[in-house]
Amino acid sequence: MNVANVTGGEQKQALIASTLAFTVCFAVWTIFSIIGLKIKMDLGLSDTQFGILVATPILTGSLSRIFLGVWSDQYGGRIVYTFQMVITAVAAYLLTLVSTYPMFLVAALGVGLAGGSFAVGIAYVSTWYSKERQGTALGIFGMGNVGAAITNFGAPFLLIVMDGQWQGVARVYSIILLVTAILYFIFTKDDPAVRERREKGIKHASFLEQMEPLKNIQVWRFSLYYFFVFGGFVALALWLPRYYVGAYGLDLKTAGMLAAAYALPGSIFRALGGWLSDRIGARRVMYWTFGVAVVATFIMSYPATDYTVAGIEGPISFNLTIPLWLFVFLTVVLGFFMSLGKAAVYKHIPVYYPGHVGAVGGVVGLIGGLGGFVLPITFGIMNDMIGVWTSCFMLLTVLISIALLWMHFAIIRMNRRDMPELNDPRYLPELDSRSAE
Repeated sequence: MNVANVTGGEQKQALIASTLAFTVCFAVWTIFSIIGLKIKMDLGLSDTQFGILVATPILTGSLSRIFLGVWSDQYGGRIVYTFQMVITAVAAYLLTLVSTYPMFLVAALGVGLAGGSFAVGIAYVSTWYSKERQGTALGIFGMGNVGAAITNFGAPFLLIVMDGQWQGVARVYSIILLVTAILYFIFTKDDPAVRERREKGIKHASFLEQMEPLKNIQVWRFSLYYFFVFGGFVALALWLPRYYVGAYGLDLKTAGMLAAAYALPGSIFRALGGWLSDRIGARRVMYWTFGVAVVATFIMSYPATDYTVAGIEGPISFNLTIPLWLFVFLTVVLGFFMSLGKAAVYKHIPVYYPGHVGAVGGVVGLIGGLGGFVLPITFGIMNDMIGVWTSCFMLLTVLISIALLWMHFAIIRMNRRDMPELNDPRYLPELDSRSAE
């Protein structure tokens, strides 16, 4: 792929249009974090049923990333992106016409196609930039995750404007997405790879050829990273409004604003993560991400506990739990480092698999998206079964620890393979007497 003939203006146009489209898609993808609470009250759902409802769109968005990513490599991201947004807009509007829980789940599957936009955008944007700039470009594109914050912050107010009718919110979202699809098609061009194949009469690779890199265990290791940094991000963006209402007794508007405080840094700093990955290396950024995340989720895992101690005038009872201000602060810190990690994961893909960005990126995105599907359901089941609100963070602590250890030992193995002399202490330089002192 040759980007030498691509102008700076074309690069910016592709990046800005794709980022704005991804922002709208992500806002639609997480709409159930707010309207789902109204549906929960209307239908009298349990936490497990609620977790399934908000996670269902994440399932479609995850599974669709494979074929949408491959199609983007084959036919170009511009066409696939536009098609995906139009179909999702129709599904979001049809959501307002159902009334039973099973039908809500079916409609949610259609809305979930919005999540597949990530694989399309990654494949499209990466073709416009050289390897030295892909990390920054993909980091900027990934800032579209801010759509989750827009929904958590804006949807409750839109719900008020609509007199509490969640159907009106869904209709507004569907119209905005349809308009976005039309504008995107008008203001973008076919990517350089598609134009080059068209000019040279080269046929695109088959589906099986595109999927060839999936034989590498490295792809699945990247997927585990993304299961947490993205799947965990989506899961908490969906779950935190419910968490604040249940664990701290807050109203929906306040809960949505505090959840947005988590989702916002979890989105806008992705560009910084891409820039840092270009400058100091994606591995180092991943170490920072996992290290801080383990500490943060471990602290947030502490359950509310009632204690009774002996006092001068009799027993004294008190409740020990994480103060709301500290909890909110830790969510902001966690969101910030997850944002860096999301960019760092995708910095790896065009470097290791330049001809299969859509396929590999689609699979990594699929596994990450499945995290956003599985985790909210698991949070709800754990909460229903054991009644400990902080159990969700206990689970995340274990998950992050596994990812950190796998990454660390994989890097050690690669270093020893590339520098076998490190396996034998005889080849290490000896210290002279002065340095030893």
